[in-house]
Amino acid sequence: MNKRCIFIGAAMSSVLLLSACGNSDTIATSKSGNLTKEEFNKELKEKAGESVLQQVMLEKILLDKYKVSDDETKKNVDELKKEMGDNFKSYLTQKNVKNEDELKDKLKTQMAFEKAIKASITDKEIKNYYKPILKVSHILVKDEKTAKEIKEKINNSEDFTTVAKEHSEDPGSKEKGGELGELNAFQMDRMDPKFKEATYNLETGQVSEPIKSSFGYHIIKMIEKKELKPFNQEKENISNELEAKRLKDQQWQQKFFKDLFKQADIKITDKDLKGTFKEFEK
Repeated sequence: MNKRCIFIGAAMSSVLLLSACGNSDTIATSKSGNLTKEEFNKELKEKAGESVLQQVMLEKILLDKYKVSDDETKKNVDELKKEMGDNFKSYLTQKNVKNEDELKDKLKTQMAFEKAIKASITDKEIKNYYKPILKVSHILVKDEKTAKEIKEKINNSEDFTTVAKEHSEDPGSKEKGGELGELNAFQMDRMDPKFKEATYNLETGQVSEPIKSSFGYHIIKMIEKKELKPFNQEKENISNELEAKRLKDQQWQQKFFKDLFKQADIKITDKDLKGTFKEFEK
C-alpha cells in the first residue's frame, strides 16, 4: 500500500506541475516532433486516470474517516529513522521521497489504513480465534484403501510414529513421524477445511478415521491440546494477528474499499472518468 501511495503521489505531482502551463505549451522536443502538455495529459488520463482517481479518493476518504495526528506521524518517522540508521537517506531515495515532510504525508495514508483495519476487528472475530494450540501428527496417503489399511494397523496397536515414517506421503512431516508441530488458530485456518474440522473434533490421544481432503487421505492424531491464557490476556495478541492477516488479505481489502467508496457517495463530473467507480457498485 505504502509503495503504491508514493508512486501515485509522484504521478499526481507531475500532473499538477503541468497544469500550471497552457495546453499548447511544449513540454518535450525531439527530431520526431514536439510533445505538448495537452497531448501528455490526454495520454496520462487514458492510461492511468481511473487508477489515480481511485487512489486519490481512497486516500482522502481514509484520512477523513481515520484521523492521524502530526504527532503520530512524527513518532512513526522517528522510529523509522532509528531503525534505518545511516540508511535513512537512501531509504527516502528508494521511495522517491525528497524529504521527511513528504515522507510524513505518504505515511499518513498508510497509518490511516492501519487504523481502519484495527477498527474493523470485533470481539466476536477475536473469540473465533481464541482456541487451544494443537500439537498434531498425521499420515497422508493418496487413496482411501491404503488409508483404511494404515488405520487398521494403528487400531492393532502399531506405533503411529513408525507407521507414519513408513507410509506417509507428506515430505514435510514423514521423517518426523508425521509431526506437524504446534498449531494455533491462525495456522489451523490455513489448513484444508475438512482437515481443520476433523482435527478440532479430536480429543487428546485420539486418532481419526481416514479424512479426505484436497491433498488425499489423512489419519490424524491429537498429541496435545494446550489451553490459552484467559481471554483478556490473549485478546490483544489475537487482534494483532488479525490485523497482520488483513494487511495481506487482498480479498478483504477489496470489499472494505468497495464499502468505503459506497459510503462516500462519490460523484464524478469529468465525462471521461465517469466509469471509475462502477466496479465498486456491483
